[in-house]
Amino acid sequence: MHWVNLETGEIHRKQLKRRALLEFFANRQPGIVAMEACGSAHYWGRELRKLGHEVRLIAAQFVRPFVKTNKTDAADAAAIWETVQRPDMRFVAVKSEEQQSILSLHRIREQLIKIRTMQVNQIRGLLYEFGADLPQGRQKGLKEVPDALADLEESLSPLLLDTVRQQLKRLEEMDKDIADIEKRLTLWKKNQEVVTRLMAIPGVGFLTATAIIATVGDMKSFRSGREFAAFLGLVPRQSGTGGKVRLLGISKRGDSYLRKLLTHGARAVVSRQIKNRNPWMDKLLCRRPHNVVVVAQANKMARTIWALLVRDSTYDANHATIKTAA
Repeated sequence: MHWVNLETGEIHRKQLKRRALLEFFANRQPGIVAMEACGSAHYWGRELRKLGHEVRLIAAQFVRPFVKTNKTDAADAAAIWETVQRPDMRFVAVKSEEQQSILSLHRIREQLIKIRTMQVNQIRGLLYEFGADLPQGRQKGLKEVPDALADLEESLSPLLLDTVRQQLKRLEEMDKDIADIEKRLTLWKKNQEVVTRLMAIPGVGFLTATAIIATVGDMKSFRSGREFAAFLGLVPRQSGTGGKVRLLGISKRGDSYLRKLLTHGARAVVSRQIKNRNPWMDKLLCRRPHNVVVVAQANKMARTIWALLVRDSTYDANHATIKTAA
């Protein structure tokens, strides 16, 4: 850890154990504490704020260019101290305990869905080796698994049959766990007026709205809607030299989970254009590929979300406009 005496400009280096960290800062005058935005950083940020310090969390990718020679704890601390002094540096907002709790529910749900998908694909693949051709898709495939097991009962080993049936019970338990998490998120949503306002935007469901509120918190930390879209990786990656800049595909940087939710919502909005025509989207579909239009719609949704939260306004779905509160 590096700390600076602002009166003399003297730089001190000190190594602290975890249990002695809060005691050390409790005996210091309030100042600026800079940390990498890594595991437990938000917890320490909250604790240090209680002691009156100003906490600045920095993404690790911004610290890395300032690490000199070998990577050590001392070199990392010096790089963080160097990084926090940059005038145009962007910092990560410290999350509250409530925000981290909601994000934890999202992470657990996402992990359960991945495991469930893997399990369904494995069952389908194993039974395919014995001649059972199950349809693709979780619901359609699982619906025909009992009939397939009944047809293969004489040819399959009882060991395999019992194991597959156990996996089917496990899938039912996963479905129940996922549904319980979604119920908890729904209950939390009822007490959050801002989540209801976000859900008025076409393509934004309660999962997307709750994830955005829990991840971002204060949207004013982004200077513009484009900066928020860049945070989600929905803007073109740039490559240029000699004064010429080329725009490439989307950067895919930042929060991949939020980007996925917005992209899926945008895909649903684009698919609805068959019934509800949108002039802007019709022109875009005429000259650009379908997936490019989906990403453009996701970018537009991100900018709308930023404007809605920063201006404390509501979205008028009938006229597709944002109404600022008086």
